[in-house]
Amino acid sequence: MDLDRNKVVLARETAGKIADRLHSWIGDYTTTTTERAAARLLGIDGVDKADVPLPNVMVEKLEQEGILNRGLVPWLARAVVARNESPQKIAEGLAEGKFDVSSVPDCPKNEWRAVADALAAEAAAKIKAVKNKREEMKKKAAPPSKPMLYVIVATGNVYEDAVQARAAGLQGADIVAVIRHTGQSLLDYVPYGPTTEGFGGTYATQDNFKIVRKALDEAGEETGRYISLVNYASGLCMPEISAMGAIERLDMMLNDAMYGVLFRDINMRRTFIDQHFSRMINAYAGIIINTGEDNYLTTADAYDKGYTVLASQFINEQLALRSGLKEEQMGLGHAFEIDPAMEDGLLMEIAQAQLCRELFPKSPLKYMPPTKHVTGDIFNTYLVNGMFNLVSVMTGQEIQLLGMLTEAIHTPFISDRYLSIANSQYIFNNARHLGDEIIFAPGGRVQERAAYLLDEACKMLQTIEEISLETAMEQGLFADIKRSRDGGKGSSGVLVRDKDYYNPFFDLFMNRSKSAEGRLS
Repeated sequence: MDLDRNKVVLARETAGKIADRLHSWIGDYTTTTTERAAARLLGIDGVDKADVPLPNVMVEKLEQEGILNRGLVPWLARAVVARNESPQKIAEGLAEGKFDVSSVPDCPKNEWRAVADALAAEAAAKIKAVKNKREEMKKKAAPPSKPMLYVIVATGNVYEDAVQARAAGLQGADIVAVIRHTGQSLLDYVPYGPTTEGFGGTYATQDNFKIVRKALDEAGEETGRYISLVNYASGLCMPEISAMGAIERLDMMLNDAMYGVLFRDINMRRTFIDQHFSRMINAYAGIIINTGEDNYLTTADAYDKGYTVLASQFINEQLALRSGLKEEQMGLGHAFEIDPAMEDGLLMEIAQAQLCRELFPKSPLKYMPPTKHVTGDIFNTYLVNGMFNLVSVMTGQEIQLLGMLTEAIHTPFISDRYLSIANSQYIFNNARHLGDEIIFAPGGRVQERAAYLLDEACKMLQTIEEISLETAMEQGLFADIKRSRDGGKGSSGVLVRDKDYYNPFFDLFMNRSKSAEGRLS
């Protein structure tokens, strides 16, 4: 692309300053879901008699006593010392009313800290064992060709999801995502157990993760491949779902720094705090995150606002680095969404895709299919999806969410999914090394478009650095959506940390990923 390397450096440095500005205050706060995530990491699961998840029960009781701002772990560690019971038994006893929060006596700091650190280390060892199992299974399996084929299932019934996920794996899918039940991101708790009813998708629960994971492993054994499982670490329970994914060996999680604010109207402060801890969990667990820049182009014009995708990718990258994620774990998102009626629209798509690839060479970019301009004409959609697949293989994308010929009509049938896989396999095979043979005309349409996108992204990032990311989102700079700095859902779940706040997982997880610190800017 013959990019101006000084502008690339400028964009990355400016995004780093934006991220640092957020981190100047993120560490001053905690949230209810961050504390519930700590409980889940320590093995606390289940519900009380009213079906309220035990992590919620514990956090609510600590908040009522006015001590949640010190963190859940310090109180839990003191309870373990006093009662000589496991964290799960402590949670169950608290829910059953066998004792209350204030009845747990204080003890010397060094004593409860030793217990807290030991419990956290045990939890971290379990996550590391899950990560090691994934790596061992991948070593034994046939390596996937790239772009990896990513498909979705979304029946609402986890048992049917498992059947369809297994079928997708047998048909050739490398990655299967279970779309989450519509509106779950706005629930301030994680449902419990297997679920069979969901609108537009299936509830994200730990049991549901386990059921689909088993189905994909069975398909993998039959085909000799490792098939990755994806779900959504977003919304009001972002860190909790990351914890569940780490425990149940999910391989990828949708995890964006700004998506919840823009598209679900979740409080900014809540979102920025939660994404930090959720990404720390993903980093430690070896999970690849998928960011959501593709969504910007469903509300804003892909040609006019393509540079906003780049600006967001730079910001997501820098925030991810500050949470310990390696570049190889950043599935930065973009999409094939330029109006197909535009002259040379394909060239504009190539410019954006190639630019993303060159700017983030180590990241397994996630490329999203056409949706905004797709109608009920299945033949036209199938053709456009073919062009999308061609751009993907030509520009070296890695994670390819396949387009469905029945997009905008109904939830895909197994046969629809098969046709999408067949389309991509045909094009990826026939054009495997097309990108190696192409040289873009110096100063031509593609290079000119790429230079324009990078230049505009730099200008946008400099504006954001000047006014702050929060103000930029208030002004609608991303996705043409304006959000209030102090508004949105979940603001009541944000707490100022006490000076004695403690959560052992922060140091534990960040120490695991020190190698990322060298690229913070």
